[in-house]
Parts: sequence; structure tokens; C-alpha cells
Amino acid sequence: MKKLLITVAVIGMSSAAFAEAPDIAFATADADSSGGVSLAEAQAVWSDLDEAAFKAADTSQDGLLDQAEFDAYAATQEDAE
Repeated sequence: MKKLLITVAVIGMSSAAFAEAPDIAFATADADSSGGVSLAEAQAVWSDLDEAAFKAADTSQDGLLDQAEFDAYAATQEDAE
């Protein structure tokens, strides 16, 4: 019974960490902590990302991906896998 409870607790914690993954990925990609991810920073995450795809993801056209733009692009990459 004790092993079952431990297993359930570990799975629960893993699920919570997985649910927070997009936030962690954005913070990791934003290497200079500017609040936005530049093309170079995004290419460190997605090595095949080209400038045209970055510009398409940058819907505000400010040269940086904010959290929402980053998450939206990341979702397209997850769907492609």
C-alpha cells in the first residue's frame, strides 16, 4: 500500500511539472531574461527555425517572441512531432 501511495504521488508531481513545461521552456529560451525570445535564442531551442518562420510567429512584429507567441509556436512544433 505504501508503494502505491508513493507511486501515485510521484505521478502527480510529474504531471504538475509537465503542465508547467511551456513556462519553463520560455524562461530557459529567454537566455538574457529580457522578457522576450530573440531569433538567436529561439534557434537555440529549435535549430531548424528560420527567419521567415520566426517572423510569422512574431505576431506583434517587435522582433521578439513574447510568452504567448512562444507558446503558440511551441505548440505547432509539438503537433509536428
